[in-house]
Amino acid sequence: MIGYTMVGTADLKRAERFYDPLMTLIGQERCYCDEQVSSWGRTDDDKAPRFFACYPFDTRPASVGNGAMTAFLVESAGLIDRLFEIAMERGGSEEGKPGFRPQYGDGFYAAYVRDPDGNKLAFVCYDARTEKNAA
Repeated sequence: MIGYTMVGTADLKRAERFYDPLMTLIGQERCYCDEQVSSWGRTDDDKAPRFFACYPFDTRPASVGNGAMTAFLVESAGLIDRLFEIAMERGGSEEGKPGFRPQYGDGFYAAYVRDPDGNKLAFVCYDARTEKNAA
């Protein structure tokens, strides 16, 4: 259903420093970059969804959409914990520490962050019960 998601940035190099290690950890490579845009996704499938950070095409300052959020589906709660740590180390800000969110379903585990430009991101796992109960 989703082809790609784009977020605006005021500093593309800073966005790349923030997103490169996060995307690597979830198995996504940098697919494209130039002076205006960088994208991450699968390099072996040009129809797979991609994530872009770019300077706005209308040349106006990048701004954050109130209520907008991009959620990355990942395999485990442990991976979410690590993604959250990396996001904080790379200049992100916390919007919700890693943990279960029972209001969204049994086993729903997530962390919420903002990138250095203020774009809201979520890292989610729909069924982390077994993993966290074993820990």
